[in-house]
Amino acid sequence: MLHAGGPGRGALAEAAEDYRKRLDRHPQVKAAEVFVKPVKLRRESPAEVARALATEGERLLAKLEPSDFVVALDRSGKPRSSPELAKLLERWEIQGHRGVTFLLGSSHGLAEAVVTRAQERLSFGPLTLPHDLARVVFWEQLFRARAIRDGTPYHK
Repeated sequence: MLHAGGPGRGALAEAAEDYRKRLDRHPQVKAAEVFVKPVKLRRESPAEVARALATEGERLLAKLEPSDFVVALDRSGKPRSSPELAKLLERWEIQGHRGVTFLLGSSHGLAEAVVTRAQERLSFGPLTLPHDLARVVFWEQLFRARAIRDGTPYHK
């Protein structure tokens, strides 16, 4: 996962890292997390937010290779169930994508240029989640999707 933000602190950061590490147990999965510096706003004006999103977007896009298969975690994306996510991962693997880079924006979301770069868009649903909680949900759902694919009892 690539995102504008930091690893956070406390229980949510620990939970996110725990699920990410669980994915590392699967030899076919490389579960890495790369952070880019988010822009701190002096004030929450629309112009400042737009400028911050553009800067964060440039930072995120600079980390991508042209061949990367990119999935934007964005409210404009389609919400998926855990079994649907498992099938998506399988489909992407069958299609020959060596890896999938998931993008998570800062508290203001993702720049339109970043969302446009993505081949796929996923949503956590209509709820607005704090950034640290979104990380936990992401890593847990990725772990759950892997468990579904592997047929392990984690997903009941």
